[in-house]
Amino acid sequence: MIQIAIAGSSDNEPLPKAVKKTKEFIEELAKHKDKVVLLTGGRGGIMEIASREFAKFGGVVVGILPERQEGNEFNTIRIKTGMDFAERSAIMINSADVLVVLGGGIGTMVEALMAYDYSKPLVVVTDTGYPSDRLELLAQDGYFDHKKLVKVHFTKDAKEAARLALELAR
Repeated sequence: MIQIAIAGSSDNEPLPKAVKKTKEFIEELAKHKDKVVLLTGGRGGIMEIASREFAKFGGVVVGILPERQEGNEFNTIRIKTGMDFAERSAIMINSADVLVVLGGGIGTMVEALMAYDYSKPLVVVTDTGYPSDRLELLAQDGYFDHKKLVKVHFTKDAKEAARLALELAR
């Protein structure tokens, strides 16, 4: 099984552009639901939308939760880590074959940088309206720094992000 993790805002009312792109990403990813497990932070906002959509298509969603939170109702499997947010993110990213950023703030951006630091394949969906769109400014040559640990892929097209994630995860 391919384990694709997503990073996204936990806002109660996520930005409309990010919601639209999340649904497009999941619609494309769901075509491969028999060989993909979706890993999320398990909570609300973009994570809940992605979880709901993937579950609706019959996919398996693993919510890797901070502290002892219950998370959203669409998690097929809940892993209550008992850890803080950053520690939980490390578990999610280390368990993933690839991380896809679907739009968010500091937590989402920390997860993107963590994935890069762990040399995990990374796809960033841009034009979501969130600060994570600006990650592209950090990677003008395709890398976040001089170490060139892993190429960072940017796209405005959420369906392309799903195809890239599947390709990079192999």
